[in-house]
Amino acid sequence: MNVARQTDDEQTKLWNGRAGRAWVDAQELLDPMFKPLEDLLVEAVVAGSGRRVLDVGCGTGSTTLAAARVLGAKGHCIGIDISDPMITAARARAEREGAPASFIRANAQDHAFEPASFDMIISRFGVMFFDDFVQAFANLRRAAKDGAELRFIAWRSPSENPFMTTAERAAAPLLPNLPARRPDAPGQFAFADQHRVHRILEESGWAGIDLQPIDVACTLPEKELVRYLTRLGPLGVILHEADDRTRTEVIETVRAAFEPYVHGAEVRFTAACWRVGARAPSAP
Repeated sequence: MNVARQTDDEQTKLWNGRAGRAWVDAQELLDPMFKPLEDLLVEAVVAGSGRRVLDVGCGTGSTTLAAARVLGAKGHCIGIDISDPMITAARARAEREGAPASFIRANAQDHAFEPASFDMIISRFGVMFFDDFVQAFANLRRAAKDGAELRFIAWRSPSENPFMTTAERAAAPLLPNLPARRPDAPGQFAFADQHRVHRILEESGWAGIDLQPIDVACTLPEKELVRYLTRLGPLGVILHEADDRTRTEVIETVRAAFEPYVHGAEVRFTAACWRVGARAPSAP
C-alpha cells in the first residue's frame, strides 16, 4: 500500500467533505478568533518589499484578502488550498470586495507554479497537512524568487494547546470511535517539534531559518462555543454519527469541560504557536 498516497487522499477527502464545509459555515466565527495571528502575517507583508504574495492553505481567504488589501493596486496575493468548498467561498469574498486577490484550488505540494514567481510566501495554519513536507516546501522554494521570504504560523504541541484538545479529551469516554491524532502525521500539530520543522525547511532548500515561539491571546463569543466545539476538529468529524441521546450527552459533557475558558460572554484561550521565517537563497 502507498501510505503517502493514502494520507494525501485522506486530506483531500477531509477538506472537500464535512471538515471543509464546517470551516465555510464557521468562517464568521473563525476569522475574528484567529485575527491576531493573521495580523502578524500582514505585518510581515507590509515590512517586506514584495508585491506578489502566495498564501498557502488559504482556506476561506481571510489572510489572502488581508494581504491583498495592504498590497493594494501595486500588488497581488494568490491563495491556494486543496478544499473546493473553501476556495469557492474565498473567491466569492474576493469578488464582493473587488480585492487584488485570486485563488487556486490545488495541492501546493505538487502544483505547477510558475518558477521564481513570488516575492513572499505566507501561511496561517496551512502548511501542516502535506503528506510529504520536504517535497511541498521544495515546490514552494521553486515558486519563490531568489531572496524571497517565507513566513508562516503553525501550532506548537497539543500539551501547550489544551484548549484545542479539550473537546476530544472530554468526549473520548463517550465516543470510542473518535479518531485519535497520530504524532507526526499530517494535521494540526504536525509541526510541534521545532527541530523537525527546521530539518524540513533545510532539506527543501530554504535558508535563514528562524523559529520563534509565540503565545497569542484569542477569543470567541460564549454563545458560539457549542457550535465551535461540535463542528470542528476530530469531534466535528464524528459527532453527527452518534444517536440523539449520545449526542446530547457528549455536548453537555464537552461544554462543561470548557468552563475554565469561559469569562462571562467571552471565551478566552492562548494559541501556542511557532512563528517561522526563512528565505530562498540567492543564486551565487
